[in-house]
Amino acid sequence: MIQLLSKLKVADNSGARLVQCIKVLKSRAKTATVGDLITITVKKARPHKQVQKKDVRVAVVVRTKSTYVRPNGIKISLGENSCVILNSRSNKTPIGTRIIGPIPVRELRKSKIIKCILLAKSVI
Repeated sequence: MIQLLSKLKVADNSGARLVQCIKVLKSRAKTATVGDLITITVKKARPHKQVQKKDVRVAVVVRTKSTYVRPNGIKISLGENSCVILNSRSNKTPIGTRIIGPIPVRELRKSKIIKCILLAKSVI
């Protein structure tokens, strides 16, 4: 579960390394799970890349450390909290060109973020 002021790793090559959640973009929700949109601020970034330190962006959560259960009964825990930075809330295409690590397909397809699934090397 991702909540306000949670620190997340970035799973793409946009230039950011570490981000912090500043808002969950879900009506009346205090926590975000896999596939939910959040507003982030960049805490650590690589030099001379698209995303710089102190930028405020929109991201989608792709991995959470806490276990969640799919409707068919499968329990999934992905080991770390990470996200993929998107262009905008309406565009929903990732800034980076590669996504590192496993991506849960069903949750991102439900959120209508298909481009992240296509860029991922490994899917669950």
